[in-house]
Amino acid sequence: MSNHRALNMFGRSGNPAFGNKFSQQGSFVGTDAMSLSGTVNKTGILLGLCFFGALIGWNVPNMALIWIGIIGGFGAALYTMFVPRNAGISSPIYAFLEGLALGAISLFAEIQYPGIAIQAIGLTFGTLASLLFFYKSGLIKPTENFRLMIFSATAGIAILYLVSFIMSFFGSGIGFIHSNGIFGIGFSLFVVAIAALNLVLDFDFIEQGSELGLPKYMEWFGAFALMVTLVWLYLEILRLLMKLRSR
Repeated sequence: MSNHRALNMFGRSGNPAFGNKFSQQGSFVGTDAMSLSGTVNKTGILLGLCFFGALIGWNVPNMALIWIGIIGGFGAALYTMFVPRNAGISSPIYAFLEGLALGAISLFAEIQYPGIAIQAIGLTFGTLASLLFFYKSGLIKPTENFRLMIFSATAGIAILYLVSFIMSFFGSGIGFIHSNGIFGIGFSLFVVAIAALNLVLDFDFIEQGSELGLPKYMEWFGAFALMVTLVWLYLEILRLLMKLRSR
């Protein structure tokens, strides 16, 4: 497969972490190349750091930790997306900081609805395992139309959340996003589905990148992209469960 074809393939990924940065990578061949096992190992490291951060956030409940995690994690994510060569440094920072925020957020949700945190964790990793099975078995294939659909839906959700966030400064908002009514739950189900299907694009990137022999540091970048989707999926599942429990 040529470099030009590879660039086109990665540029169509639905995950915003991938973007179009692969035009900066140069040659895709070399003795020290990206591998599937290396990416899996690095994903495990990031998950471990995220859980470690979550333990701190859970045991030291503080709104400051949430904001440190959110703002710091967002900054680390942006840096990783723009400078993927340094993903080996920035992605572990991202995972730990997001863990701080997730731990504190989960505790506040747990106080309101006991047992909800373990349910959200179980559903998140259950979804991960299910989508991996469907992808590897060929039941779900990341075709061109599939990528376009997921990318468009993901972008639409991001814009909707941004508009709602801006409106909140003026004492308003988009009601059904946070509502526990039929439309609110339906919206959350849709967002969870889109977040879950983004995992398929992550799997495809990691597998294709390993086959193409991308630079070794792309293992960290692939693991980072998968973490971004998992964090989003967990938060949306937690939001959905809170809506259901509040009815």
